[in-house]
Amino acid sequence: MPRRVVVLVNEQKPEAVAGAEDVRALVERAGGSVVATLPAAADPLPASAREADLFVVLGGDGTLLSQSRRCHELTTPLLGVNFGKVGFMAEFDPESLARRAPAFFGEAPLPMRDLRVLEATVTSFRDPRPRFAGIAINEAAVVAGPPYRLINVAISIDGQLGPVVSGDGLIVASPMGSTAYNLSAGGPIIAPDVPALAITPIAPHSLAFRPIVVGERSRVELTMLRCNDAGNGQGTTLVLDGQVQAPLHPGDRVEVGMAERTVRHVVNPDTTYWATLIGKLRWASRPAGGG
Repeated sequence: MPRRVVVLVNEQKPEAVAGAEDVRALVERAGGSVVATLPAAADPLPASAREADLFVVLGGDGTLLSQSRRCHELTTPLLGVNFGKVGFMAEFDPESLARRAPAFFGEAPLPMRDLRVLEATVTSFRDPRPRFAGIAINEAAVVAGPPYRLINVAISIDGQLGPVVSGDGLIVASPMGSTAYNLSAGGPIIAPDVPALAITPIAPHSLAFRPIVVGERSRVELTMLRCNDAGNGQGTTLVLDGQVQAPLHPGDRVEVGMAERTVRHVVNPDTTYWATLIGKLRWASRPAGGG
């Protein structure tokens, strides 16, 4: 049976808005149907969208991240079409989507990758009930925030006390998120199918503090010993995927681990993870210049 498709559009990108009509034409040409075209906003999905077989996300990596969180309770796969800069997670461009449209919007099986989802909670030492809970696809990051003094965070892994990191913060990243903020902070690249988490400090006040990799079943607890507070809700913050924020205070405990649920992404069969690393992130590229 041809697929029922929902198109989710980043309306801040004119090219993505224009591309929605092209996607509709591709779907209908393949015998499928577009049941809804919706803005990539935080609003709950309407009932009609929940009946779809496929979500096509037009925007970029950030749009695909936000829509993955928005749709995480469903098993419907998401296909990201890049109208942004890098397009590491959103693996398709309009041309590659057009080539694959007859199969993807028809009845052929979809090539997919299941991504485990990070879950994060924040509790206060005064109240064991979480005052914040959220999910992330890439990473949960504790960032120092204004007035940008060093913060101190105590690390515990599976109930065993670890070190105290002093610096600008700490990142707990999924394998897919290992090539995002984690990589920029000097963390390791983890292949998407490796069951692991990366714990990477942000500008640590010690050359001896190195990133580590733990198993995906590990629970990471971060206790805030020293935070920044600039007033008006600004200061040290838990940031999920660079998009969702929760303020932190001394004594707060952030717990991060893998959730049981997954998010399904359609992958581009015309490329590989390693080819994308080389082509888009310039993995192991030689320095430019003459000589």
